[in-house]
Amino acid sequence: MVTKKEKKSTFLQLGKMSKIPISPEKAILEKVNNSHISTPYLVRFSIPEFTSLCPITGQPDFAKILIDYVPNKWLLESKSLKLYIHSYRNIGIFHEDVVIKIGKRINKEIKPTWIRIGGYFFPRGGIPIDVFWQNGKLPKPVWVPEQNISVYQGR
Repeated sequence: MVTKKEKKSTFLQLGKMSKIPISPEKAILEKVNNSHISTPYLVRFSIPEFTSLCPITGQPDFAKILIDYVPNKWLLESKSLKLYIHSYRNIGIFHEDVVIKIGKRINKEIKPTWIRIGGYFFPRGGIPIDVFWQNGKLPKPVWVPEQNISVYQGR
């Protein structure tokens, strides 16, 4: 729930016209108060159409990215995440770097109790690359569904 203070627009992007940031470093990740801080629960963001560029060839890379986290004081505001993710579209970056950067940035901004990211990249040079990162300790009562993305098998 957004508080009255937050409604007075401490947000720079939510409810406003926003341009896509020119780079992930320039993107602003915003947060919202977690009104259920005493209840351990999981939040999942599914990003089925992530794109970036190969830093060597400039060819497009495609991935499905899943972000699971157990909030602490803050929730990640989804519009700011969308703009942040979109800022990778024209950036030359290796798959491993994408997942680690996203994970560390979200971790820095909202300081979740636990966070896990799976990056499932489509083949580059005939080899799909899956990258996983996590941080923190998962509280015992929290149910974490499987990511259920199978290994790439082609057609």
